[in-house]
Amino acid sequence: MRALGNPRNSWQVSKDHVNLQRLPPPERIVAFDAEPQRVTMDLAQSAIVVIDMQNDFCAAGGWLDHVGADISGARRPVERLNRLLPELRNADVPVIWLNWGNRPDRLNLSPSVLHVYNRSGEDIGLGGRLPSKSAAVLEKNSWGAAIVPELDARETDIYVDKYRMSGFWDTPLDSILRNLNVRTLFFAGVNVDQCVMATLEDAVCLGYDAVLLEDCSATSSPAFCEEATIYNVKQCYGFVARSTAVLAGMK
Repeated sequence: MRALGNPRNSWQVSKDHVNLQRLPPPERIVAFDAEPQRVTMDLAQSAIVVIDMQNDFCAAGGWLDHVGADISGARRPVERLNRLLPELRNADVPVIWLNWGNRPDRLNLSPSVLHVYNRSGEDIGLGGRLPSKSAAVLEKNSWGAAIVPELDARETDIYVDKYRMSGFWDTPLDSILRNLNVRTLFFAGVNVDQCVMATLEDAVCLGYDAVLLEDCSATSSPAFCEEATIYNVKQCYGFVARSTAVLAGMK
């Protein structure tokens, strides 16, 4: 018999027999402090989604830096993620990088999406070119769409392009998560009040459990935007924890 699928969801097949039983992976139960309540969960049914930690959002010379935004906050998650991600990988937790990766022709982006980033029609919006880099903003395979090099991203991780604030619209994210038998999602990245929050909201509406990692998320928006996001996650959608608490619960 040979396995057909992935380690979390596979059949055993031969020429004359198919075994449809999915053997559940060994439980990896962890408990950690969170708000509004302490959380117990199974890492064997979890994944972490890291959103938009890309040069155009987080690097000097990137798009936000070019338009005068303060990117110092957007870099805050780097060190903490670099401590957390190796431990999650060691526990066989999938690491999913969810990033803007637009088509060069932008044909799947409606005017309403384009207008958010190009209000006058003359600004450097999605697909526009930065004079300093000659790179198309957040275009797939461009410098701006690349994950910041300081982050511990590996070839064995999972990479998903997105085209909206929420990573569930027009992407295979939901199919990938269901095929991995994921029930609980850790969320990290930027901007916590925009793409992170939009993806988290949709995840909960689709039936996933959500844990926002407060110290692995950030925003270039005013502080009250982050405060409101954390409040709303705790009030309406899931849980807020720190990566240090998760790591402590894994020991």
